[in-house]
Amino acid sequence: MTHVFVKMNGLGNDFVVVTPDETGFAPSPSEVCAIANREHGIGCDQLIGLAPSRDGDVLMRIWNADGGEVERCGNAERCVAWLLMQASGRETVTLETAGGILTAQRAGDVTVRVDMGAPGLEWRDIPLAWEMDTCEIQLHEGPELQSPGCVSMGNPHVVFFVPDALTAPVVEAGPRVEHHWLFPQRVNVGFAQIIARDKIRLRVWERGAGLTRACGTGACAALVAAHRRGLTDRAATLVLDGGELQVEWRDSDDHVLMTGPVAVEFTGRLPVFAALA
Repeated sequence: MTHVFVKMNGLGNDFVVVTPDETGFAPSPSEVCAIANREHGIGCDQLIGLAPSRDGDVLMRIWNADGGEVERCGNAERCVAWLLMQASGRETVTLETAGGILTAQRAGDVTVRVDMGAPGLEWRDIPLAWEMDTCEIQLHEGPELQSPGCVSMGNPHVVFFVPDALTAPVVEAGPRVEHHWLFPQRVNVGFAQIIARDKIRLRVWERGAGLTRACGTGACAALVAAHRRGLTDRAATLVLDGGELQVEWRDSDDHVLMTGPVAVEFTGRLPVFAALA
């Protein structure tokens, strides 16, 4: 038996979402890589597997294109929430992820707002190799890449503040920082340019996926890191290569809210090499 999937994207950050069935879905790393391969497979930044949940409306497992399973993916969380709302007719759903339980609500026909929860700001939350102030850590990767901030959004992020996100060395420095010994679980690497107190231009090198057109958790981390440094207000528009997200770090309960669009590309069945009974 092959598994049914929906190909979706959030601001161009694209996913193969495998719908639940009676056979279960537990791909090996090589099978994830085969599905994600853009030349010979379906092609995606992340593979998403859905399953029944005891604590939410669905259990959401996330694999990066390199085959590794990760905790969170903000753009995929919006996509999955939209699928659930379309199927159920409800305006609010809950998602169980390895990074925690999330609540999402409809914010428009193809727009979803996700309560991403409170950011992790302690060095153990990221985690880092040893104790330091995550507002401005001791890491230098060249004249423009110094003293970044670190934030956990259920997954690890480091955010460099740069004069120009378009010319920042994302592809050159991103892989090096992702695998830096300071980050024992590797890290997502953001390059944030402050345009105004309510606007950030951002590019992200994603752990296990490389440079993507958008990163939802990365957008949340960038706002939190920027506000902690006094560079922005608590709400801002995050401008990514694939479009815009609205992010707010709510003062009342410390939660981060992320709002943005979703898109369905096509549906199909996984090839035989990815059919797991």
